[in-house]
Amino acid sequence: MKGRVLVIAGSDSGGGAGIQADIKAVTALGGFAMTAVSALTVQNTLGVSGILPVPPDFVAAQMRRVLDDIGVDAFKSGMLDRGEVIQAVAAEVRARPDVPYVLDPVMVAKGGSRLLQDDAVETLMRDLVPLASLLTPNLPEAEVLVGHPIRTVDDMGRAAETLRRAGARAVLLKGGHLEGDILTDVLCESSGISLFSDTRLPTRHTHGTGCTLASAIAAGLAQGLTLRAAVERARRYLRAAIATAPGYGAGAGPLNHAVTVDSAWGAPGA
Repeated sequence: MKGRVLVIAGSDSGGGAGIQADIKAVTALGGFAMTAVSALTVQNTLGVSGILPVPPDFVAAQMRRVLDDIGVDAFKSGMLDRGEVIQAVAAEVRARPDVPYVLDPVMVAKGGSRLLQDDAVETLMRDLVPLASLLTPNLPEAEVLVGHPIRTVDDMGRAAETLRRAGARAVLLKGGHLEGDILTDVLCESSGISLFSDTRLPTRHTHGTGCTLASAIAAGLAQGLTLRAAVERARRYLRAAIATAPGYGAGAGPLNHAVTVDSAWGAPGA
């Protein structure tokens, strides 16, 4: 059950988010991950302490080299920190309108570091959102994109519809930042709004949840699942990965992306 997913995102040296989480999630769900690295970050579970940009033409060259040889069944993008990189990615995605595209509008790291320049938000809305099969913002990101606070599930529904009308074919607005023991994600499609709710897991180990969910959905779309089926499977996978997180690091630790791997394999040499 393969499915070729080309991920365009930043590298996380801690391995919990970014391109590393993307590769792990796609692989864990049976897909084949390919990458175009958009930036290098210096980070661990406590936060980001440095960012090294990758030139836009080099990002585009990575994409073209993979596409010309291996091909693609779905795109997924994460951290695209500058307007020039956004435009370069948009040109490559736009040339393949029949390929599903999951856009995760990464703006701020778990520890609070800015990962998207302020002047690039307009470029993101203009050049990438209209190309997206699915846009997957969390609440702080959605608030930046729609320009007003989001405080309730009803607010989430209205914001998701606003973003869908901005050009995305569908929007999955994630509710993890709302208060309370019940977390609700809102999926807005042309056919209407669907709600997905779960109890909050009592853990600080949630580094890379957004990257992981978006890549898991992209894997499903690459494998021919409907959007709803891809979202439902990805949410189940993410919850299991959070619930079995290894507990690494002094901050927001990484997930157990290998939760789908059969434990019968055992340790090397077993």
